[in-house]
Amino acid sequence: MAHKRIKGRRRGWAAAVLAALSATPAAAAISDACGPAERTPVTAVMTAFEPESVALRAMISDPQPCRIKGVAFVRGRIEGRAVVVFQSGVSMVNAAMTTQLALDHFNISRIVMSGVGGGADPGLAIGDVVVPQRWAQYLEAGYGRAKDGGFAVPPFHHGEPLPSYGMIFPNPVLVGAEGGPVQAKFWFEVDPLLMDVARKVAGSATLSACSPKGDCLDHAPRVVVGGAGVSGPVFVDNAEFRSFAHTAFAARVLDMETAAVAHVAYANGTPFIAFRSLSDLAGGDASANRVYTFLSLAARNSAAFMQVFLRALPAD
Repeated sequence: MAHKRIKGRRRGWAAAVLAALSATPAAAAISDACGPAERTPVTAVMTAFEPESVALRAMISDPQPCRIKGVAFVRGRIEGRAVVVFQSGVSMVNAAMTTQLALDHFNISRIVMSGVGGGADPGLAIGDVVVPQRWAQYLEAGYGRAKDGGFAVPPFHHGEPLPSYGMIFPNPVLVGAEGGPVQAKFWFEVDPLLMDVARKVAGSATLSACSPKGDCLDHAPRVVVGGAGVSGPVFVDNAEFRSFAHTAFAARVLDMETAAVAHVAYANGTPFIAFRSLSDLAGGDASANRVYTFLSLAARNSAAFMQVFLRALPAD
């Protein structure tokens, strides 16, 4: 994805994703259905799309691939931990559907997500791994009508208005958890016990400063635990909007899937955590966006932290 060109131009991300998927031997080799619902407790290890999955699949011992409704799952072990590894698909609806599909079929004790994202916090740099404490769907919103030189809060807004970006008023989502009432939620918290593990091993991962093709950063990447992440169905490459997300929500990272996974995990009462390594700065670069150059590096760094995290988890 990062370096292919068509007629002198870089591929669009959607075309690159499709090409990567069609060229994946592991995907082509899967033909059997997963069979009846599995009862062995497993940790769900999720990514969004193929470039994020390569390093994780290489860690799996005794891989057992299968499919459910077109989604490829690989059961096996990573660092001695029973896991089921799969891709959510890009963006929010895919992420929500696939997470629920996995929860319905496997006995998932926790969900751990690994991937890349855009940096919103100016104190972070490409290659850093961010482990937010909470996630929000910041583009779940209403568009307000122009009024008195500004914009009015639109109808059907839940609770007190959140900081807006012009006419865009972010809105909590109405969600019910198992055994609880429907309520308006903006933030979905990560499981505190999983966060404790992440903090303990934050300095243990070996992160790379150079991509497989030899593009190197001018700094050493690090793991940063805490703060907020936000997700929405938009790839952000805009400095002004990046600044809004950081200022309004103290967001450290923006991505397109994690808050949807957090939403489904909350509704099912399943412990959840996510790691996102910065492949770009969401428009904050002085020059062009560098996601094509550093996507693979970021994906590998997130997977490297996933490995030490799984190693440190207590037994199921």
